[in-house]
Amino acid sequence: MEQGAQPFDFGRKVDPKTFERLINEGYEVDPSKYLKGGWEIFKSRTGEFIVFTLIIFLVTGLLSRLDVFGSLVGSLVTAPLYAGFIVVVFMLFKGQQVQFGDFFKGFNYFLPLVLASIVMGILVAIGMILLVLPGIYLLVSYMFVSMLIVDYRMEFWQAMETSRQIVTKNWFSLFVFVLMLFVINLLGALALGIGLLVTAPLSVCSLCVAYRDIVGLHEEGELTTE
Repeated sequence: MEQGAQPFDFGRKVDPKTFERLINEGYEVDPSKYLKGGWEIFKSRTGEFIVFTLIIFLVTGLLSRLDVFGSLVGSLVTAPLYAGFIVVVFMLFKGQQVQFGDFFKGFNYFLPLVLASIVMGILVAIGMILLVLPGIYLLVSYMFVSMLIVDYRMEFWQAMETSRQIVTKNWFSLFVFVLMLFVINLLGALALGIGLLVTAPLSVCSLCVAYRDIVGLHEEGELTTE
């Protein structure tokens, strides 16, 4: 990872050959392994994951109650906030020391995360209008975008296309995994919403485990958290 990168960088291009073999040869998908691994990661920092999830819910909830400007700010901070989970999980994967402040370092990747969030939202919405299925395809296909941005500091469009190409190779199996996460979060929401304090971070942890298993963590340098 590049050191000292700024949050308003657009990101950087990564050699497409880095993912060529994975895209061409494919991989196996093991949802139960990802959920189990995600649970182990969540358990290792249960209190911090729950507190940070509560902070996200409070911040986005309060901003959504404000005027149009508040809603706009809320939509801009959501992606970097959730990326904080990814930053921390990747640090744990690398055996790095984690402090609570590290959860907020998703903002180090602000611009590519926000651009990706906006463009993905538009494309998925268009896909949903076009007979729904294209939207579902894209929704699943973009599951690794934020991880690629954090792991490689990749620019947003390449992250979107790389994620789409990787996921498409074994789309249906990953769709089943995403569906499992959806059901888990639905159950969390039905538990008076309180269950989401567990299921939301658990889902991100599980997605990170899937990313590490399928894509593998970038080995060049340390994770950029400065």
